Amino acid sequence: MGQAIAVAPKSLRAVDAGVTAGFSGIGLASQNRDLTGHGSRIDLLYGYRLSRGGEVMSSRSFRHVPISRRGVLKKSALATAALALAGTPLRVRAAGLLKPVSMTLDWLYEGSNVGFVVAHEKGFYREAGLDVTVTAGKGSASTAQLVASKATQIGFSDGFVAANGLAKGMAIKTIGSIFRRGPAAIIALADSSIKTPKDLEGKTVAITAGSAVFLQWPAFVKGAGIDATKIQIVNIDPAGLAPALINGKVDAIGGYVASYVPSIEIRGRKEAQILWFADNGVTVVGNGMIVHQDLLKSDPDLLRAFVPASIKGFLYGRQYPDEAVAAVQKYDPTADPAIIKSEFELSWKTWVSPHTKGKPLGWEAKADWESTIQVLKQYGGVTAPLETSQLYTNEFVPTDAEYVPPQEG
Repeated sequence: MGQAIAVAPKSLRAVDAGVTAGFSGIGLASQNRDLTGHGSRIDLLYGYRLSRGGEVMSSRSFRHVPISRRGVLKKSALATAALALAGTPLRVRAAGLLKPVSMTLDWLYEGSNVGFVVAHEKGFYREAGLDVTVTAGKGSASTAQLVASKATQIGFSDGFVAANGLAKGMAIKTIGSIFRRGPAAIIALADSSIKTPKDLEGKTVAITAGSAVFLQWPAFVKGAGIDATKIQIVNIDPAGLAPALINGKVDAIGGYVASYVPSIEIRGRKEAQILWFADNGVTVVGNGMIVHQDLLKSDPDLLRAFVPASIKGFLYGRQYPDEAVAAVQKYDPTADPAIIKSEFELSWKTWVSPHTKGKPLGWEAKADWESTIQVLKQYGGVTAPLETSQLYTNEFVPTDAEYVPPQEG
C-alpha cells in the first residue's frame, strides 16, 4: 500500500505551482538552491543520477504521490468496498482511529532521508497511533516555508536553513536532528593533486552561488587556514557541478557529500576525495525535523509519538540496509539501489557531532546551535538576534539507550 505512482509529465511551471498550492509530492524541480543545502536530481547527459543537496535540477518526467496508506485507501474503490464488509482486516478498520499527520521531506525519497519511509513501511507510525503521509520535498527552504505556512505539519529541513528562516520571521523550530554534523564538503577526484585544503590554493572550485555551501565557504577557508585569494571560485548551476568535475573543467566542487559522491563514484566510476567542512572548523547543524511553533503548543502528544517512531525508522534502516533500499525503490522504482545505499551510508557520517556523542539520535547540542548562529551572523548576513532556545528543543527526543546510534559513520 502507499506505493508512489508515476504520472504524466508536467511543465516546470505546473510543478512550481504545485508547491504554491500546498505541495502534493513533487518529483521534479526547476529552481536553483536558495540557502537550501538541498535541491534536485538530474539524469545528466552522462547518465549520472545526482541526488539532493541543492545541487541539481531534475529532468524527471514524473512526480510521486505522497506515501499515505489513508490516501491510497480513499482513492481505491476496492478498499472502499472492503471497508463496508464485516470481515475487513483490523488494521484497515482501525485506520480511522489513527491521528492523521502530514510530513514533507527535504527532497525526493532517497537514501539520506530513508528513515521516514522505513518508519512508514515497518508500521512504526501506526504503532504510535499515527497515520503519517510522507511527501517528497523540493529543498530545505521550500520545506521550511511549507511548515511555516502550516501547509504541512512536520518537515525535514537543514538546520542552517531553518535557523535562517527563523531569523527572517518563520515561526518554526527543530524538534530532533538527524544530521547533527554538517554535511557540506569540497569534493575533488581522488586521482587529483588535492589531498588537503591547502592543496586548493591555485585551483578552481565550483560552488553554486547563494547555496548554503557557498555561504559556509568563508568559514571553511578560515577554519582550514587557507588563502582564499589564491583560489578561483566559479559559479556553476547545480546541474553542471558534477560534470564539470568529472570532465576536468574545474578542480573541485562544493556540495553535500551524500548528494554527489554516490553518483560520481558509482555512475561516473571516479573515486572522490572529500574535504569535510566539519573537519575544518565549520560547526553547523544539518537536517532535522521541524514544526510550526503553534503545533508545539496545540498537540505535543503528536510530536511525542512522531519523533521516536521516526528515529526508530532511521536506526532500523541502518541495521537492515537492504530493507531500507527496498523501501525507497517502492516509491521510486527508477532509483539505483547502489546509489540509495551509498547515500544512506554517507549520511551516517553526519549522525554524530563531537557534542552529541553518546546521545540518542535526534538529541541536539546547544554548542552546535551556537556555532550555527555564529556562522549565519558572520557569513550569512543574519542580523536579527537569535537564541538557541528559539531554534530547537530536545523535549520530544527519546532518552532510552536503544535510540543511541553507532558512534562511527
